[in-house]
Amino acid sequence: MEKLIERLIYRSRWLLAPIYLGLSLAIIALTIKFFQEVFHLLTHIWILKEADMILVVLSMIDLAMVGGLLIMVMMSGYENFVSRLDVGEGEEKLGWLGTMDSSSLKAKIAASIVAISSIHLLKIFMDVQNINNDKLMWYVLMHLTFVLSAFLMGYLDTKVKDKN
Repeated sequence: MEKLIERLIYRSRWLLAPIYLGLSLAIIALTIKFFQEVFHLLTHIWILKEADMILVVLSMIDLAMVGGLLIMVMMSGYENFVSRLDVGEGEEKLGWLGTMDSSSLKAKIAASIVAISSIHLLKIFMDVQNINNDKLMWYVLMHLTFVLSAFLMGYLDTKVKDKN
């Protein structure tokens, strides 16, 4: 009975595979949104003010970073929790693939969230005249919370590694 339960628990990791596959649909949605922003930028380039153009470009950078985060989570999560990716001999293999354990994945996710939050905060600062001070304070506090959380996660991770 114990062997059966252990086998079922071990094989249940495959329930994560459709979730990681579903993240690829989110990447498709991000790609569509990215090119919608490119189209908006190119069709309005002559009438956009410089600050507005910078906001569109920052949105595009934001989308690209979220896409990279999705790829990292999708591929590393699959490799760490489901099965190794079988990349053929002639195919290009990402340098970090197979080297990122769940601890380093967590650190990279935290760093990506801080970077994405930084870009979002920069977009808000570009439009600061239209934001009331209370709202601005909350944006800054949320960003600082992300920064502090990422720092503490990294610090705690090094402490755990030092003990082992």
